[in-house]
Amino acid sequence: MARTPRAPWKRSNPRKRAGKASKHLSPAQKSAAKARARRAGRRYPNLVDNMRMAAKKTSKKKTAKKSSKSKASKAKSKASAKKTRKRTAKKAKSRKRSVSSREKDPRGGLTATGRKAFARKQGAHLRPGVTKRESEMTPQEMRRKGSWAVRFYGRTKLPPLVDAKGQPTRHALSAHAWGEPVPKTVAAARRIAAKGERLLARYRHAKARG
Repeated sequence: MARTPRAPWKRSNPRKRAGKASKHLSPAQKSAAKARARRAGRRYPNLVDNMRMAAKKTSKKKTAKKSSKSKASKAKSKASAKKTRKRTAKKAKSRKRSVSSREKDPRGGLTATGRKAFARKQGAHLRPGVTKRESEMTPQEMRRKGSWAVRFYGRTKLPPLVDAKGQPTRHALSAHAWGEPVPKTVAAARRIAAKGERLLARYRHAKARG
């Protein structure tokens, strides 16, 4: 048979049993206890009123503790999500760099993979640069190489041919893909453009002869 709990006024103070000092109610808690007593028709608050107010304080503390734990948990999950996003972005960037390195020939121009990717993305059917000697070129090859040389190195304002470290840029390296020395100066680039003009002149002459 279950024991009926004794009334609180018949039990000894648990804090005294534990050797702890008694805690007093705050002025606000005392006012609340008095109001509770008045609502119950009592002139003064009794032990139960005081205990109820003390219990509310404990409840508030627990709620605050739970709230702080919840905030910490949310902050932790946000930080974790941020780290995940960073890792994902880093992986995507790495994959993009890897794809780019496969598509670009480090010596200049595009690789076969790069030309296929270009065709897939933009519908352009690029062909490898003409690297033959002039004497071995067909009129169409003269036209292609001449057009490239004038377009790349005959423009009024040339893009940078070397970077800050003195290394040739991708624009300069494209000459290698067409069998020409990589230009590092404007004069060298203009020589390639002049060669292109000659090739175009030869192409027009060959076309005129039929």
